[in-house]
Amino acid sequence: MWIMPLRGKYLVWAITACCCQGFLLLGYDQGVMSGIIGADNQFGKDFNHPNPTTQGTIVAIYDIGCAVGSLIVFFFGESIGRKRMIMSGAVTMLIGTAILTSSTTLAQLYVGRIVTGIGNGFNSSSIPVYQSETCGGKVRGRLVCLNSTVTIFGLVIAYWLDYGMSFVSGPAQWRLPIGFQAVFALLLLLQGMVLPDSPRWLIAHGQREEGARVIAMLEDKDSVDHPDVVRVLREIEDSLAVESAGGPFRYMELFEGGKIQNFRRICLCIGINVMQQFTGANMINYLAPVVYQNTMGLSRNLSLILGGFTAVTYLFASFIPLWTVDRYGRRPLLMTSAAGLSLCFILAAILLSTGTKPAAFGATAMVFIFQIFLGIGYLPIPWLYPAEISTTRIRARGSAISSFFNWMCVFAVVEMTPPAIANIGWRVFIIFAIFNACWVPLVYIFFPETHSLELEEIDAIFEKGGITGGVWGSPGGRTVERKAFVEVEKDEKSSQ
Repeated sequence: MWIMPLRGKYLVWAITACCCQGFLLLGYDQGVMSGIIGADNQFGKDFNHPNPTTQGTIVAIYDIGCAVGSLIVFFFGESIGRKRMIMSGAVTMLIGTAILTSSTTLAQLYVGRIVTGIGNGFNSSSIPVYQSETCGGKVRGRLVCLNSTVTIFGLVIAYWLDYGMSFVSGPAQWRLPIGFQAVFALLLLLQGMVLPDSPRWLIAHGQREEGARVIAMLEDKDSVDHPDVVRVLREIEDSLAVESAGGPFRYMELFEGGKIQNFRRICLCIGINVMQQFTGANMINYLAPVVYQNTMGLSRNLSLILGGFTAVTYLFASFIPLWTVDRYGRRPLLMTSAAGLSLCFILAAILLSTGTKPAAFGATAMVFIFQIFLGIGYLPIPWLYPAEISTTRIRARGSAISSFFNWMCVFAVVEMTPPAIANIGWRVFIIFAIFNACWVPLVYIFFPETHSLELEEIDAIFEKGGITGGVWGSPGGRTVERKAFVEVEKDEKSSQ
């Protein structure tokens, strides 16, 4: 297959553009149903005015599909490859979109949501791995965070397209917003077709010459014999040799400790995604208009407008990590984010408990500030961290299993939120405030810092051992020397 003749930073940006396209699709799909369900509109008429429980299922059944897609990647993604999994995700989402757009019954709608979700599960499990394995440690955090920023851009497009189409009568009111995601899926497929696969995956699967050629392209070198290419190739091969010392991969490896600490890595992959979902993020992102309308007593039109501006706020906040994630690291952003999220929901609950209109507007402001704190840490880092903390041998499976738990938790939160709001109203904010407060000490004690480390350096991150893997006793949670960062500092000093 023809590959674009790009090199160096231009190839990295082309790969990033493809990855961003996948996350744009993810964000759009996350938000598109929020402005369609829960109102006396054409969608409600076409599907017999679904009750809150059915509304929750319509939104959340998509997440079951995402979880199934992630499981497929867990079992087959390593053998298929990063690039082909992403392309398969795009094709699957095109099929799911066709089913959704032509839906006339709830059953067909459910099937379309599940199929679309499966495709998105392929993408959400594979894209962070592909991005992480094709860029250097100095920019890896920034580029994966850019993917997250584009996710929110997709969310913004969905919210405002829903709002604009709410003034249109007839089936196009909901069929056009749902069908529009096919544009993003098609673009993702076309982009993926002309890009190379991950050099780490190629080398791990016996395609050494092709892997070396891709490394030369990424490093912007004319020959595979260039010292920089040879060095990167040797580092990858040495890392794979250590990981493969026990022979062919066995699933029991995921539960092993030892020097590499695979089980600890898998627990961190899962943990950070469970934490992300129990911040309450998707209570807002999936169901913002429902939350505004049913917990704060605002009108449907105002709730839709606020939902759109909530997404815009989230979008602006998502730019912050582009400058901070590789400067301050992952841990400080996660802890700051969790503390801020907890405080926002505590204040929102206090204000809503008074039952007054001015307090409802104050609680709305807290939701906007919540989105800022979410964008700082718990939006981007759970997509980045699993691909970083896993070794090459288990990276696809680590990312896939973390994605599976992510989507299952999204399903639980989105399925429970409409009936919870109907039954306990504003008190739902208290539940998520408590969860967020718990995440601060958990990150501090168990999550090591990974910023500025090359992926091969992260293999040694738990060699100190102990209950916390050396995190508790290491300054800033840095359990290994940041060689890449130290080299950059030395280069900067020598040039002064």
